[in-house]
Amino acid sequence: MLKQRVITALLLVVLLGGVLFFLPATYVPLAFAGVVACAGWEWVRLMRLNNSAGYFFAVALMLVCWQVLIGVPESVTSIFGISALFWLLVAPLWFRKKWRLAGNDAFGYGIGLLVIVPTWLAMVVLFRASPWLLLAVMAICWVADISAYFVGRRFGRRKLAPTISPGKTWEGVVGGVIGVLIYGELVLSFSPLGDYWTIGPIATVLVLLMLTAVSVAGDLFESLLKRQADIKDSSQLLPGHGGVLDRIDSLTATLPLAALIYRCLGQ
Repeated sequence: MLKQRVITALLLVVLLGGVLFFLPATYVPLAFAGVVACAGWEWVRLMRLNNSAGYFFAVALMLVCWQVLIGVPESVTSIFGISALFWLLVAPLWFRKKWRLAGNDAFGYGIGLLVIVPTWLAMVVLFRASPWLLLAVMAICWVADISAYFVGRRFGRRKLAPTISPGKTWEGVVGGVIGVLIYGELVLSFSPLGDYWTIGPIATVLVLLMLTAVSVAGDLFESLLKRQADIKDSSQLLPGHGGVLDRIDSLTATLPLAALIYRCLGQ
């Protein structure tokens, strides 16, 4: 299993690097649309629907994404704002109330649109600014996850959400925050990406704290939906890693918020 996970992870890294830095920029949004299609197909498993519904939703998602970007580009920032409100305000209430996706209804599909469409739009917006900017934001989730894992494993005592994800601890969250703050300082101090950032140190810390918080929320949200659907992974598309949603759960919350902040800075 470990060997399989490592091989898949290396292939994903190579694929991501190829898309970001070698694929002609015109085709990159189409590559991102492939991620959207897979995520949409997996989403219906969380709604306990069959593959036919998954194929329908995958196509519908790609069409919605493309129409928003091409037809009403002026709405993109507002969509990022709605996504941020969902993750910062609605998601914590969702965890408390343990709301469910109840089968083939508009609510389940609507939440899927709210989670996945802003993610694709954020990937496109950040990539068009700079492939390195998109990669740096994605790395926030990876740094938070890795730091939380090792700190939680060593020092974890108090459970963060025992009924949703028993392995996560508050100590791990603190470790994730520290890891992201260190990472952010290194990136802004020693890379050209600092040119994209025009706010002071206190605001920078607050932004990194928000991004880390929503990355945890994105992870917990998918964990809750999988637990309610009684499945371990969103699919088996990625050997050793589960599904696409399993790999982008944190990104669905973090990327739209990062893109919103980028837009609000006037970039």
